[in-house]
Amino acid sequence: MTFSYTIRRILVSIPTVLLVVLMVFLAIHLVPGTVVDMVLGTQNYLTEEQIKDLYRQYGLDKPLIVQYFLWLRNVVVFEFGVSLRTGKPVLQLILSRLPVTLELAVLSMTIALSLGIVLGVTAAVKKDSFVDDVIRLFSLIGISSPAFWIGAIFIVLFSGLFKGFNIFGYVPFNQDILKNIQSMLLPSLTLGLMICAQIVRISRSSMLDALRQEYIKTAKAKGVSRSALIFKHALKNALIPVITISGIQLGYLVGGTIVVENLFALPGLGRLLLQAVNERDYPVVQSIVLFVAVMIVLLNILIDFIYTLVDPRVELK
Repeated sequence: MTFSYTIRRILVSIPTVLLVVLMVFLAIHLVPGTVVDMVLGTQNYLTEEQIKDLYRQYGLDKPLIVQYFLWLRNVVVFEFGVSLRTGKPVLQLILSRLPVTLELAVLSMTIALSLGIVLGVTAAVKKDSFVDDVIRLFSLIGISSPAFWIGAIFIVLFSGLFKGFNIFGYVPFNQDILKNIQSMLLPSLTLGLMICAQIVRISRSSMLDALRQEYIKTAKAKGVSRSALIFKHALKNALIPVITISGIQLGYLVGGTIVVENLFALPGLGRLLLQAVNERDYPVVQSIVLFVAVMIVLLNILIDFIYTLVDPRVELK
């Protein structure tokens, strides 16, 4: 049952992934200027024939629809082509940047979930109190604040308060653990707090719903302690909407990494994507979008399985 469900979800997701890639392909080709224009710049001393040769060399002399299906055919056999600007294999470029983005995504989601659930549950348990008001104000500010603004505030604060703190750039974990934590702390907090605000609101509302259920009242009448009511009975059911919103937030997380990686000069996939868009490096742009779309699909399938672990009543059919 589980295997057939996974296969069916993957097959259903294929048209969505292809549609996303097609839309990005059309969008990037609609942007004025090509990679040839970027290479030549304003000092163009080439003849028309030489320029046509460049277009032919980059494969840009063919109609758009032909270019798209040629790229798609190569992807089927895991041939993602080479970067038009650097000449390096696209797959190699993606794999070299992936660890940075993965580390950022995992740390951000950990901060968002741990802080968001704790604050959301606290606000629900202390409903209409001063603590509840403060937490709701915090979540409102978090939802209203764009990632680049939160990141800029962190940069100003930490650069002023902590001299020598490693704010920009990236240090690999296996090279220096302390500097790695320093370099990832502010980007992770920036992304994590943005997602945390959404999780706080969902956790609070779902916890309030759970606390109003009849089985909670029955358990309370039987003399079950308050901590057992909250953590053993109510929290488990309240987590289901949180898992749902966490899956949706994965898309925002990917979008957020583009901004945050550029803000903190992290050499991840988001920065590579923005650089490729600016340079009209079509194979790199298309491959990163395809890679991210597939990753989001697989993570959402994983979330479906987490549903069954949290709530055994959920069946994957």
